[in-house]
Amino acid sequence: MNSISSEHEVIQSILSSLDPAQVLIRAGIEPDPWQFEVLRSSHRRILLNCSRQSGKSTVAAARAVHQALYVPGSLVLLISPSQRQSMELFRTCKSLYRDPSVLQSEPPAESLLRLELPNGSRILSLPGQDSATIRGFSGCSLLVVDEAARVSDDIYSSVRPMLAVSGGRFVGLSTPAGKRGWFHREWMGEGDWFTVQITASDCPRISPMFLAEEEQSLGPEMFAQEYGCEFLDDQFDVFDLNLVEQLLVDEPALQIG
Repeated sequence: MNSISSEHEVIQSILSSLDPAQVLIRAGIEPDPWQFEVLRSSHRRILLNCSRQSGKSTVAAARAVHQALYVPGSLVLLISPSQRQSMELFRTCKSLYRDPSVLQSEPPAESLLRLELPNGSRILSLPGQDSATIRGFSGCSLLVVDEAARVSDDIYSSVRPMLAVSGGRFVGLSTPAGKRGWFHREWMGEGDWFTVQITASDCPRISPMFLAEEEQSLGPEMFAQEYGCEFLDDQFDVFDLNLVEQLLVDEPALQIG
């Protein structure tokens, strides 16, 4: 290896450690401008109100993998309303971690819900259905709450103290689910949150033709929620949310390599 190649690798290694966006770039994914902004934000509390298929799960997974890789001993928790949804986000994290351009070494422990790295970091996937099952964690470095609008206030109150001592980051991502719950309250409030809203029309990968078909199929109110990121009044909330979650899976796990 010549000195130029060695110097390039050192520079790339430093860049990767400082810039979470490099997780996606090295995996062959060019982030959208808003994804760059979220990944490079130093804010400790982030809310993403984003359309389905806009890339919010991908950006959250990249943030999780970067935290685990470059901050030894990190505890990264992924919480979703159901185990199935938590597993989908976790699979995206594992796909990114195992990309040949990202992978540094084989994890010493791995399961469907847990990834332990050689540097002592852990990424854990948890269902946000019962606050009693997640209260035992502390010292969380990064807490990611997926489908946050459908995670109960009780769960939200239970997980916030996990960041009290560690000063860790909180990332909540979701499409809206009515004008209720902590996600809506924090989004509409004046708290210290870095907020990002991305509608389907903001996403270059979603075609106008597809959106026209979805609006016709879902109706204007549900389309405004799922793709326009609007918080609907309760009078429009006529859909069974459990049924919606079964029919619409937010971003499938990445297939990389």
